[in-house]
Amino acid sequence: MAKDTKERILAAALEMFSRNGYAGTNIRELTASLGLVKSSMYRHFESKEAIWNALLDEMIAYYAERFGSAEHLPPVPESLEGLVAMTMRMADFTIHDEKIVMTRKVLAIEQYRDERARALATKHFLTGLTEMFTHVFTGMMDKGLLRRDDPKMLAFAYTAPISALIHLCDREPEKTEEAMAQIEAFSRHFIKTYGVKDNER
Repeated sequence: MAKDTKERILAAALEMFSRNGYAGTNIRELTASLGLVKSSMYRHFESKEAIWNALLDEMIAYYAERFGSAEHLPPVPESLEGLVAMTMRMADFTIHDEKIVMTRKVLAIEQYRDERARALATKHFLTGLTEMFTHVFTGMMDKGLLRRDDPKMLAFAYTAPISALIHLCDREPEKTEEAMAQIEAFSRHFIKTYGVKDNER
C-alpha cells in the first residue's frame, strides 16, 4: 500500500512538474490532488526536493528499460530495412508514450534551474542518442550493411534531425503524423546514401 501511494505521488508530481515546472508546483496542491494531507506526503518524501530526485531516478530507469541507454544498447539491425523499422519503433515510442513526453517537458523546463536535469537533458536529447547509434552503425558497418565512415559523426547526423522532429511533436502535437512521415523519409534517405546494396557486398 505504501509503495502504491509513493508511486501515485510520483505520477502526480510528474504531471504537475511537466505542466507547471518545479517552482510552480505546490506540495499542498499535489497532496490535495491525491486526496492526501501533507503529513501523509512527508511519510514518503521529506521534501519537494526529495520527490524531485526520486522522480529523476524513476525517469532514468523507465527510459533506459524501454528505449535504451549506454547500459542497455539496442540490437544491431540485420538489414537496412531493419534500421528503418527500429528507428520508427523508437520514434513512435518516444512521441506517444505519455510518461516519456512528460519527462521530456520536465527536462526542457528545468534544465536551466537544476544541474541534474541539465545533465539528463543533454544525455537524452543529444549524447545518449549519439552513443546508441554509434554502436548501431559500427555494428552495421561490421556486417557490411553500411559503407565505412566515422560512426560517431554518422550517428550525430542521423539523430539530430530526428530529435528535432520529436521536439516539434511536443510543441505542436497536430504535426505528429507529418513528423513521423518525415522521420521515415529521412531514415530511407540515409540508407539510400550510406547503405551497401546486396550486389556490392
